[in-house]
Order: sequence, then C-alpha cells, then structure tokens
Amino acid sequence: MILSDTKSLEGAGPATKVVNAGRRKEWTGPVVNPPVWRASTHLYENTAALAEGPRHNEDGRFFYGRRGAPTQWALAEALTALEPGAAGTVLYPSGVAAIAGVMLTILKPGDVVLITDNAYDPSRAMGKGLLTDFGIEPRYFDPLDVAGYEALFCERTRAVLLEAPGSLSMEMCDLPLLAKIARDKGAISVLDNTWASSLGFPALERGIDITLMALTKHVGGHSDLMMGSASAGADLYAKLRARAQQLGNVVSPDDAALALRGLRTLDVRLRQETASALKIAEWLAQRPEVAQVLCPMLPGAPGHDVWKRDFIGGCGLFSFVFKGGTMADRNRFIDALGLFGIGYSWGGFESLAIPIDPAGYRSVMTWPPVDGSDLAEARHGVRLTIGLEDPADLIADIEQALTAWQQA
Repeated sequence: MILSDTKSLEGAGPATKVVNAGRRKEWTGPVVNPPVWRASTHLYENTAALAEGPRHNEDGRFFYGRRGAPTQWALAEALTALEPGAAGTVLYPSGVAAIAGVMLTILKPGDVVLITDNAYDPSRAMGKGLLTDFGIEPRYFDPLDVAGYEALFCERTRAVLLEAPGSLSMEMCDLPLLAKIARDKGAISVLDNTWASSLGFPALERGIDITLMALTKHVGGHSDLMMGSASAGADLYAKLRARAQQLGNVVSPDDAALALRGLRTLDVRLRQETASALKIAEWLAQRPEVAQVLCPMLPGAPGHDVWKRDFIGGCGLFSFVFKGGTMADRNRFIDALGLFGIGYSWGGFESLAIPIDPAGYRSVMTWPPVDGSDLAEARHGVRLTIGLEDPADLIADIEQALTAWQQA
C-alpha cells in the first residue's frame, strides 16, 4: 500500500520517508514512480473551470506548466516530508538559483544581509554582485567569532546566510546559536544545508528559518541534473513560492523525475559515503605528508564537538592540507590520482578531487589560520569527494599519488 501524503508519514523514520514520500496514488497510478508529465498547457473542462483556476495556487492543482505537474509536485512534497517543520518546498533550476530566489524574496533595497565568510563562492559573489546591484548591502562575518557576528547587526539587517561546514575549509559553526541571535535581532536565518541535507541536520527543528539545498548534489546523486530547493514554514514558504513564480522559476519534469530517482537511495548512499569518508580521513590523518585533515566528522578534527552535538549525519565531502610542498606539487598529486575524477560539484556516486586555495575566497577570515595550529605553515589543500567505490581502493589510489608528491 502506498502512503498517500506527507501527513501519513509523520512519525516514520528517515529511510521510510525517503522511499515513500511524494508517492501519492493519484500521482503514480498503478506504478511505483510518478510518470514524467511533460506539459506547458493544462486543459480545462469548460470556461467555468478556466475561470476558477487562477483562484487557487497550490501543488496538486493543475493550472499551467510553469506551476508544475505531478512529477514536480511529488519531488517537492517528498523534500517537505524530509524536513520536520516545513510547510512546503519550492524547486529552482539550480542551487544558485535557489539562493538567489530566497535572497530576492526576503530582502529589499536598503537592507543589510550578513553572509558567512566561508560560504560557497557563488553565494559570496552574489553578495557583491546581484544583491549590491539591487541596493542590498552585504556584510561578511567569521562564523566562529560569535561576538563579531552579533556586532554586525543593525536596524537594517534583515537576513543571515549560513553554511556549515564552511566551503573548502570545512569550519563547523554553532548554527543553533547563530540562528537564535538572528531571530532575536529580527532577522531571517537562511542555511545552505547541501552538505548534510535534512537527513544529517534537520535545520528548521534546530532554529533555522529557511533551509536550502543544491539538489544537484546528494539528492540527484548521479551527476546528471541541475536543481535547487528551499523549504520553510507556512509564512515564508508562501512568500518564496510567490516570488519564484514572479521570477518564472520552473524545473524540468524530466529532471524532477531524475531527482526523485536519486532521492529514493539518498539515505543508503549518505551512510556509505560517510563511512568511507571517515575511513579515508582517519588514514590521511596518520600520513606524514598531511598537516591536517579538515573533516568535522573526524574525532579530534576542528569542529568535531559541535558537529557531534548538533548533527545526526554527514557526507563524503572533506578537505586536507599538505605539510609543505608547493602548489605544483599539490597539483601533481591530484593529476596522479586514478580513481578520482577532477571536476566541480560533489554528492554523486563517483569520487572527485580538486585543489583548494581558500585565501582568494575570504574577506574576513584568514587562510591559513594564524592561530598556531597545524595549518599555520600549510597552504596547499585538496578537497575530496568520496563516492561509492571501495574505500580500500580509494586509499590505495591516494597512497600512490602521495608517492608522486613525495618524489616531487
């Protein structure tokens, strides 16, 4: 028997929700998955029904292709079911589109937005580009400096953009505390929760107002689609939905079907990638070539205690920094890898590696840190995405690439 809606899944475990959410019988019919509804035009029975259409605006009610059909509705409902406290989810054509859509919903000219300094680079660039062009002032903050963060608020501060762990350098901040401060100051907290997803960090339950994800990553899971999402409580969801429609945002039903397919295995993939990443991180932490492993899931790593307190899961993305060597040496290491692809994005079934140089993507935080830590004399880092390959094979591949680094 197919569970018919989000409400019927209340109390179910995350794995059960991942499998069943969004599979309403009226959307799937006699098959397992919602069919791909490709349509721009939705037909009405008569002119009375046509006149009634504009009076309603909700998923599950046909109107016009830009408002979606069962394929997109099923995905949005499934994501809502996975986010405790969410009233609804808006889909966007990419993760960056989700960030832009949220910002353009909750901000207006003259407002101030606080942006974590270790945010995803397109988020940082949006602050200095799109938002500035719209008369919105971005202020970047160190998420580990709570007093400094609190001091940046003013009477014009309307929103805070958070991300944890931080992009590239993987700092883990106190999200519930930062969100509470924002709420006490009258600002809306927005979290890019792509790394952990709602399975690893139920953001709204932890005090976040709007949580967004690049569905391109974990939810898609196969490196073959672009999509984003934003989930929120009733009031903010209604505003996000209205603004997304004003901007003409819509996702392809074919991509929605791919995202639904990926979603059904999200729980098992995240568990496997996390377990493999921990094995590899632990191995790297013992290597003499490595100054530090930047992985908050790793005991003893920076931010581990905060991650253990607030999070219930992780993923396969982390970084490490070489002890010495040059940029060319670091790049030679990456080029020597055989099982790791070289490319942007992450969250797919395949492992990836890219060089990281966070200094060029920071306004307030320093890189490397000047705190006397193991990173003080280290600069050249690598970000690894651990996929579904056998971790022993990935370790062997890294080991032979480290030999190339040593020889250099």
